[in-house]
Amino acid sequence: MSKVSWQSLICLALAAIAPVVIASEGDSVVVVFNSRMAESKSLAEYYAKVRRVPTSQVFGFALDTNETITRKEFRESLERPLMRRLERGKLVTFGPTAKAPAGNSVADAFPVPTDSKVRYAVLCYGVPLRILPDSKLDEEMPDGLRAELRRNEAAVDSELALLPLLDAKLPHFGPLRNRTYGVTNAAVIHPTNGVLMVARLDGPSAEAARGLVDRAIQAETDGLWGRAYFDARGLTNGSTKVGDDWIKGAAEVTRQHGFETILDDKDERFPAAFPMSHIAFYAGWYEYDGQVSGPFTRPRVEFMPGAFAYHLHSFSAQTIRSPTQNWVGPFLAKGVTATMGCVFEPYLEFTPNIAAFLHRLTYLSFSFGEAAYASQPYLSWQTTVVGDPLYRPYARPPLVQHEHLIQKKSKLIEWSYLKVVNINLSGDLREADLIRYLENTPELRESSVLLEKLADLYFSKMDFANASEAYKKAAELSLSQQQKIRLTLAAGRGHEFAGKPEEAYRTYQQFVQTFSDYPDIAGIYRKLVLLAEQLKKPSEKEQYQRELERLTTSAPARS
Repeated sequence: MSKVSWQSLICLALAAIAPVVIASEGDSVVVVFNSRMAESKSLAEYYAKVRRVPTSQVFGFALDTNETITRKEFRESLERPLMRRLERGKLVTFGPTAKAPAGNSVADAFPVPTDSKVRYAVLCYGVPLRILPDSKLDEEMPDGLRAELRRNEAAVDSELALLPLLDAKLPHFGPLRNRTYGVTNAAVIHPTNGVLMVARLDGPSAEAARGLVDRAIQAETDGLWGRAYFDARGLTNGSTKVGDDWIKGAAEVTRQHGFETILDDKDERFPAAFPMSHIAFYAGWYEYDGQVSGPFTRPRVEFMPGAFAYHLHSFSAQTIRSPTQNWVGPFLAKGVTATMGCVFEPYLEFTPNIAAFLHRLTYLSFSFGEAAYASQPYLSWQTTVVGDPLYRPYARPPLVQHEHLIQKKSKLIEWSYLKVVNINLSGDLREADLIRYLENTPELRESSVLLEKLADLYFSKMDFANASEAYKKAAELSLSQQQKIRLTLAAGRGHEFAGKPEEAYRTYQQFVQTFSDYPDIAGIYRKLVLLAEQLKKPSEKEQYQRELERLTTSAPARS
């Protein structure tokens, strides 16, 4: 290690993930609001101001104020009027005719976009979310379309994404292939290639929708930091295994990018007791009743500014104006910055590839909108994209971001140092070298984040005494309740492994006093009963046994 300075270690680690940045500016956006809702117009004006969207590119349409809209209303009050405004403002230019895309049933020639000044459309709170099924739609069914896909309901976002091909008279039944799926050059996602990136600023309230913009800009300035959590199901075969593959692939992306990454590979979801702190990324899938569960049912969820969360479920975005129903609404109510969801049943293979999404957002520095559309195999279907599509958390190269935080004397620098450690852990550096690196980092003494990592490294080398002490110090410094819970439990576990039952006992006693509302408090009392017996404390064992019996006869916490 003496041949390489610690400064060189930082440079090598962060330079390894330096992105190629493609600028996205406000003049590449059209903003759409519902002129029947004052909050919708106010949000549109706010977004246009902070993102410098020309006022001539902010459009109001008189729309239904509900989340649902009929196919006829969608066509007459939004789809066609928006196309007329784009053409009239010369934002999209159409040229010579071409034949309809291969695989479509219509062979008529149609005008194609040859130039476009805009790439994005932002739909503001109040613009309907879902296009209802139309049983009277007179249209020839595409050849070979599977029975379960012979439907014409869709997400407004996903339908509008093909607006550049409106004159192609594409079928409304079933999903249509996204010709820009999987691209690694963001510039390809463009109306001249048939795709307009449509996202919405939406949520349970107009205030929540506005927060999506503020947090995106905050994360662009100071970085998107925190931890990554992934909830797979442990599937090893079958047609739904692809869902697990996407989740596991996403976990590997964030791990390689230097994030502290947790992958749950069991069929159950993360339990409510799981201490999920500092959430930068979350992705999971399935839940039998389709309602938000586990840690996300808590009154407060610790989303970091700029956080992305996604739960794959057939009806995760059936409504997004409720702070408690399904998944997307609760995510938005509790502080997520960007998400996606399904408005109707999509079927697994027609949902976004979340591993592809995160790879493009992190390594390739795509904007949120670019990453969202590069990850969707199909459009004109059920996915809604919620968040500022211009949000680009990794536009600033990591080394530049590191220096920026140092100059600002920002506490967030602890996360950049953590990234250095994690990137080198996946390389060929020994844990002992990284322990010395952390021990010599000046920020260590005041950083619960770095002390926790140091404790983890001690623990992995079976230095349980030092691990427990570092966990304890980190817990004392932490401002995050969920991190405090995790650290206190880790300190107790370290004492147990070190053969110090008295210290473990005191730690768990402190825990039940401090975190009496912990969802699995009964599990901690079980530890206290066993330790009291081991330490020959019969009266205390009896006391904890009574409390345990009281807890286990009460209604269990929802997980």
